[in-house]
Amino acid sequence: MKIIVTGGAGFIGSHIVDALIAKKFRVWVVDNLSTGKLENINPRAKFIKMDIRARVRAIHELPLLFRRIKPAYVFHLAAQLDVRVSLKDPIFDADVNILGSLNVIQASLAAGVKKFIFTSSGGAVYGDVKRIPTPESESEHPISPYGVAKLTIDKYLHQYWIVNKLPYTSLRFSNVYGPRQRPDGEAGVIAIFAGRMMRGLPCSINGTGRQTRDFVYAGDVAQAALAAIDKPFIGLVNIATGKETSINETYAILAKLTETRLKAAHRPAIKGEQMRSVLDWRLAKKVLGWKPKINLEEGLRRTILWHQQNAKVQNTKFKGISKP
Repeated sequence: MKIIVTGGAGFIGSHIVDALIAKKFRVWVVDNLSTGKLENINPRAKFIKMDIRARVRAIHELPLLFRRIKPAYVFHLAAQLDVRVSLKDPIFDADVNILGSLNVIQASLAAGVKKFIFTSSGGAVYGDVKRIPTPESESEHPISPYGVAKLTIDKYLHQYWIVNKLPYTSLRFSNVYGPRQRPDGEAGVIAIFAGRMMRGLPCSINGTGRQTRDFVYAGDVAQAALAAIDKPFIGLVNIATGKETSINETYAILAKLTETRLKAAHRPAIKGEQMRSVLDWRLAKKVLGWKPKINLEEGLRRTILWHQQNAKVQNTKFKGISKP
């Protein structure tokens, strides 16, 4: 069975590609390598360098490519991922995350795919809410252009299902972490901390550090994506752990694993940053038969080991991971 994964050279996308290949699917990765890396791509996948945006002719190239491959399923992960970039340049963010996504949806529709699987964002889409953990029924109030764009595509997919009968599942991830997440650019706090600890550098925490996040391991996320193929569910579903962990607690676990003695410095809080973000994943268990398996400490251990094995850092003070 043929599958196209846009953004398959990226952090989450490459984990999904690996999981698909392990299940014997034939996979094509479509990525412009703006943030993705060739070394992330499974050697058994076929790679096509292409931008999804219309202004670089994707509006003409994507339908031709999709019709030639004739994929049964499309996983759409190609995106502008940095909330900070979306705040500084909302037009660029919309060009990639809204217009680019519409190009992919249109190409999928024209190619007659069986299902379109989108990677949305739980924390960015819901915004600050009262219900914790947050279920899919909660009203969405995104506070960043990035979150607005993700919500917009969720709404478009509903429209395409109602009008064009394009089946879809939108996976609303909480904060994904794990191997291959870069410690720069759009990286999450775990990759940033791990990258700095690898170099023996101090870390900074925004505000008090008491703000919480729902950290879900990349390998678990990939299994949720695979479950969306087999299950008939159409709609939105949270992929998360339902457990909130403060940034201070996260730093403490990483410091313990890496045996670093450096204290984190606290800098001014970021205006508009969410204080609490944790998602209810019970619907995923019901409709996808999925549940998170890797707890945070084990996931952080695997992440640190990956950094140890792959980070090309000279004069690092990293001594290795502590024993369980």
